Amino acid sequence: MNLHLENKLFLVGGATSGFGRAITEQLIEEKARVIAIARTKEKLEVLQKNSDAIEIVVGDLSEESTLQKILDVIGERILTGAVINSGGPPAMPVLDTTLSDWDAAYKSVVRWKIALTQALFPKMMEQQYGRLLYVESVSVKQPVENLVLSNAMRLAIVGYVKTLSQEIAQSGVTLNILGPGYHATQRMEDLFQKNSEIKGVAVEEIRATFEKQAKVGRLGTPQDFASLALWLLSPHSGYITGQTISVDGGLVKGVMG
Repeated sequence: MNLHLENKLFLVGGATSGFGRAITEQLIEEKARVIAIARTKEKLEVLQKNSDAIEIVVGDLSEESTLQKILDVIGERILTGAVINSGGPPAMPVLDTTLSDWDAAYKSVVRWKIALTQALFPKMMEQQYGRLLYVESVSVKQPVENLVLSNAMRLAIVGYVKTLSQEIAQSGVTLNILGPGYHATQRMEDLFQKNSEIKGVAVEEIRATFEKQAKVGRLGTPQDFASLALWLLSPHSGYITGQTISVDGGLVKGVMG
């Protein structure tokens, strides 16, 4: 299938690792152009060496200064789509959280995504086309143990995206969420380690337990995830908006999963 992404400009957050890197690499394979965002300049420069179709923005997406950098780089160009993606809050059970943890989680998971969205979608509405794709977590469908900050805060994005998608549904701009299950990323390794510490069980045993929860019997790969992301970023997905789609190997048991 031709995704018709050639020479189209996309914004990708968290572009140097995990899902963000896989999406960036697949966009480049489709001959798109990418503005790649991450906190570490050296990692971005390594990514950029692989393609002259990649521009970079160094910054923390939760900081307002990074938003201005992004808008400056886009300038007056037509932005076809954006992958709104970044790392999540630390793993911990409810009883270990403080109000400061909740304040930090709001900043790292919710606030910047709303700010970026509200900066991007008006121009997309003017051009009558745009694809906004949010990378959240399977925890919005089925809570993940010892991940309460993510479980709760990501649901706020689901409510925001669903509401906005209905308000601007006739504009040609779509907004969708992908909820990754258990994939082989550094984020999952951190979660395995935290669960190992809490339960006093070896990391390898924790990893095996997570693998068994996915009905396909394995962790996903970032490339598995990116293949669906690219379709949602393409013109083919124009009749899909306001949806939260799990990419989870059969993890979620609910019929609406």
